[in-house]
Amino acid sequence: MAECKPFAVGDESIRVEPRPGGIHAVLFSAMASPCEVLLEVDDAQVARSIGTLAAEEAWRIEAKFSRYRPDSVLSIINRSAGKAVPADIETLALIDFAERCFDLSDGLFDVTSGILRRAWHFDCSDRIPGEDAVRALLPSIGLRKINWDSEGITVPEGMEIDLGGIAKEYAVDRAIKLIGGQCSSAALVNFGGDLRASGPTSKGAWEIGVEKPDSDRDAILVLELTSGALATSGDTHRYLLRNDIRYCHILDPRTGWPVQNGPRSVTVAAGTCLEAGMLATIALLQGQHAQQFLDDTGARHWCLW
Repeated sequence: MAECKPFAVGDESIRVEPRPGGIHAVLFSAMASPCEVLLEVDDAQVARSIGTLAAEEAWRIEAKFSRYRPDSVLSIINRSAGKAVPADIETLALIDFAERCFDLSDGLFDVTSGILRRAWHFDCSDRIPGEDAVRALLPSIGLRKINWDSEGITVPEGMEIDLGGIAKEYAVDRAIKLIGGQCSSAALVNFGGDLRASGPTSKGAWEIGVEKPDSDRDAILVLELTSGALATSGDTHRYLLRNDIRYCHILDPRTGWPVQNGPRSVTVAAGTCLEAGMLATIALLQGQHAQQFLDDTGARHWCLW
């Protein structure tokens, strides 16, 4: 087993648990999700110190890009009322990636469509918004209305950027990179079901359970992962139900209404978590054409209907 060196840490919001097979799990919360870092190391203190790298990076990204924090970079940009806001390389790179998602999905993956949350509240209730409330938000959606370059980002008044669809996956990729810089042992970073492995354990591949829709975290599939990423997107925990019609939280930015007739969940394997998450979300946005879209990409995938 490879050696890792500990460093001083003391955050009480981080827990360490031993797991079978010589694994230690570092547990914490970030981005409204349960997070864990699995490390093939013998020493709990070493696990805590390495896992803290991932936790602190997740918290940094959350503080910078959360739409819920008034002091975040994203909130400042969204309050700019049409004035250019200077942006750093990291922020501009994420917007560039958002444009890639937009182009690949023919406009369905649009980071300006988060404003639809003003009308939709996916709390498993039967409260469906009125058509007028949804329609009123559509003029405030459209990535092409945003301008960005090395000078900064300009968001028209009344519009918003919401990076919730890519920030968690980005945090996973960043965390696994930071861990790799400090530790050569096998590691698996799992932020709310979006995950990436640095390599296999000494006993073989990591085993990943894919949740059965509408279950209490029961696995319907068990996948083996030696390296790379897996991301899952689905509607098990975020939906509305009225008159036996289920409305998933995946919204079509062109209409403002939930996508219909799509799979209940999609899991995609890719080299990075950003790529896997992008493909899983775009597939759900395709509705009944999700399977064909994923087949065309050539990515390994699992659709549950």
